[in-house]
Amino acid sequence: MNRSPFHRATHTEPLTRREFLWRSGGGLGGVALASMLGESGVLAGGGFFDGKLHHPAKAKRVVQFFMSGAASHIDLFDYKPELAKRHGEPSDFGEHVEAFQNGLGPWLKPVWDFKPYGQSGKMLSDTVAPLGAVADDLAFIHNVTSKSGVHSAATLLQATGFVLPGFPGAGCWVSYGLGSMNDNLPTFVVLPDHRGFGSNGVKNWDSAFLPSQHSGTIIYPGAETPIADLFPHKSGNFVNPKSEAAAQQLMAELNRGHSASREGDQRLDARIRSYELAAKMQLAAPEALNLKSEPEHALKLYGLDRGPQTWAKEINAEEETFHFAQKCLAARRLLERGVRFVQVWSGNDNGFPRRNWDSHEDVLRDHGPLSLGMARGCAAFIADLKQRGMLDDTVILWTTEFGRMPSSQGGKGRDHNPYVFTNWLAGGGIKGGITHGESDQWGYKPLDRKNSTQVWDIHATILHLLGIDHTKLTFRHNGIDRRLTDVHGEVITPLLA
Repeated sequence: MNRSPFHRATHTEPLTRREFLWRSGGGLGGVALASMLGESGVLAGGGFFDGKLHHPAKAKRVVQFFMSGAASHIDLFDYKPELAKRHGEPSDFGEHVEAFQNGLGPWLKPVWDFKPYGQSGKMLSDTVAPLGAVADDLAFIHNVTSKSGVHSAATLLQATGFVLPGFPGAGCWVSYGLGSMNDNLPTFVVLPDHRGFGSNGVKNWDSAFLPSQHSGTIIYPGAETPIADLFPHKSGNFVNPKSEAAAQQLMAELNRGHSASREGDQRLDARIRSYELAAKMQLAAPEALNLKSEPEHALKLYGLDRGPQTWAKEINAEEETFHFAQKCLAARRLLERGVRFVQVWSGNDNGFPRRNWDSHEDVLRDHGPLSLGMARGCAAFIADLKQRGMLDDTVILWTTEFGRMPSSQGGKGRDHNPYVFTNWLAGGGIKGGITHGESDQWGYKPLDRKNSTQVWDIHATILHLLGIDHTKLTFRHNGIDRRLTDVHGEVITPLLA
């Protein structure tokens, strides 16, 4: 059968992969055969790429840094001297403002001072100063807007392209479209905040209606058990090679019976893939996540050579820096071993004082440790990719669900601002050292309100860099050809190198 690029899945194929497995020997033998065929290129690695991209790709993998809770663009990246001049004066937006909470107090100047960095002279605040070393690699977008000021909906929008649950994450779409580059590791990996999940949890990276093997695999770098249930529990001392083989044989028989009575059901195929991947990961994952095997100079670059008790003690940022740097180093190790999409989270949805970016009460207290840790880790990550020659084919996206208001809340905090915020990109095919789009003098709304940037434009641009036309990467669901960019999205051509 001839398949066009990114062929749409249906349930009417003459021969499904599941049927192929059983007809080619059945059970584990069929799985093993399918694995060998996949390695030789006869079977696709989980996606629908058939060797013909829509256009030449500039990148082959993606990293998404997600700041959960809504990072303040005007305190980190979007320099607004007018706020400093008007600090303490009653805020006047010139129009009615619908605030999420009571966040329309006096104008609040940026919490940190700004300085220029790099040949581009990009103004960055002191709390993200480590990013100054890679400022000329970054492309900032200062006119991003959201469709919601509610954390759950806005987070889903940035992660999946929709404000409602039930849609695949961006990494799921990339996995579905391009498949795996290493059959021994997941195609899409999620590195959550070490304290727990951000808003919506697994809904941000679930495959939804796409085949389930495209869901993100959760990994906690540095934890005693980085991947849940990868190995038998300590109490499972009764597990041995003989009993494991017997269990696998029984599973194959059950799967065969299940398959025979459910013609056209692709869920078993996804389950087989999951079991197959889990077995391979028992060998590959421990090596990939062994951060201690890194040479001293690499650990020093990320600041992991001295442990979590040495950095930035003046704002209690040492632990934040350590944990975020661990995730960044783990992301690099996974990428160089063939993982195609890595999502790195900062901030969780629980706890007080806040350990996320939702700084209603005190921007200095909440953003300080998180932003310095993020900046140190991201700067090291970009420098590391560059020196390894990986930055040229890795596209990086830094995002958050929305921004924060230029007016104050309770004197030290800022309310939600879905009307404008900042993203930045770097790496494969991105023109560094530039700024696209502006916010107004306050950082309240886009300067040009008719031409803001939407998340669909950013997703379209990333898919474009991967060689994919975002309008052609579709999956038929409930009678609709669904896609990551819904019915929207334009490639942001000024960002392209």
